[in-house]
Amino acid sequence: MSRPIAVLRPEPGNRVTAAVIEASGRTAIRLPLFEARAMPWDAPESQEFDALILTSANAMRHGGAGLARLLGLPTYAVGEATAEAARRAGFQVAAMGSTGSADLVALAESRGVRHALHLAGRERTLETGGIVAEVIAVYATDPIPVSAAAAARLAGSVVLVQSARSGELLGQIVDAAGLDRSAIALVAIGRRAAESAGIGWERVVVPADFGGTALTDAAIALADSPCPD
Repeated sequence: MSRPIAVLRPEPGNRVTAAVIEASGRTAIRLPLFEARAMPWDAPESQEFDALILTSANAMRHGGAGLARLLGLPTYAVGEATAEAARRAGFQVAAMGSTGSADLVALAESRGVRHALHLAGRERTLETGGIVAEVIAVYATDPIPVSAAAAARLAGSVVLVQSARSGELLGQIVDAAGLDRSAIALVAIGRRAAESAGIGWERVVVPADFGGTALTDAAIALADSPCPD
């Protein structure tokens, strides 16, 4: 019998990922740990930059009217969801990366980008330096309280960890609820996200490429596999 798969990412991505899991015939636990909201910001002049770097679709969802001033910038995006959000907002996606922000920046640099603007969240991993000339926070993600009953559903599950903040908060929630870490498996979007959750988990899987459905595919495979003795 397949184990349930917990999805921690904020809405609307949570229900999208959960729907993919449920369409495969597995059970999804919808447990968003954060809620994204817009932050006030002033859009700079687009001619000051030669590219736009995006690491989350939330920058497009919550960027507001200021995005229109930047539409002429070629856009480099992490992941298909971010790239698609950029296209829907009217941006031309020059390239898409699937292995994290550092590799995306390296790709942009290899294509001649020298003065990029990064629209980001308040909490982020990519800062100014190198070809990233400026970082502007256009959204924030705030924690959502998790009830004891909701936390208890994580027992024995496979958990998708799609950010370092989610990994850290997951560990706190599991420990506060008195759950056994050794009975919970993780599929993490990267090594940093995996490490943020701490130690003691049943298994931790970090796919080499998290593009497309790689993360959910890994979670489904882990959910279907026998638990280790």
